[in-house]
Amino acid sequence: MIDFKNGSFIKLKKAETSKADVQQLLVNGEDLIGCYKGMRDYVVFTNKRVISVNVQGVTGKKKDFTSLPYSKIQSFSIETSGTFDLDSELELWFSGLGLVKFEFAGNCDIVQLGQIIGSYIL
Repeated sequence: MIDFKNGSFIKLKKAETSKADVQQLLVNGEDLIGCYKGMRDYVVFTNKRVISVNVQGVTGKKKDFTSLPYSKIQSFSIETSGTFDLDSELELWFSGLGLVKFEFAGNCDIVQLGQIIGSYIL
């Protein structure tokens, strides 16, 4: 499991959705919304949850999948990028887990992501 105790995750950039890796985890009616990648690890947003993928080992064949269902979100916050600070942030407070913070580098449409998450949890 990814260490969420420090409350942050590596800066993520928009990536092609790696459907093959997470396809086996999807339930009926679950659709992929977007994929954001760090160095090796990545996060997949679906219409039901966030799936955090921790790539392990030298070869990267071993992967840890952490499922964060939207139904467990108590509140969330988005921070848009600015003129000089081009990074944006998404903070999710999960019951039983606490704060999980995702930092996005570059041109991520954080407002759209916030709208999507809001539509599923409100």
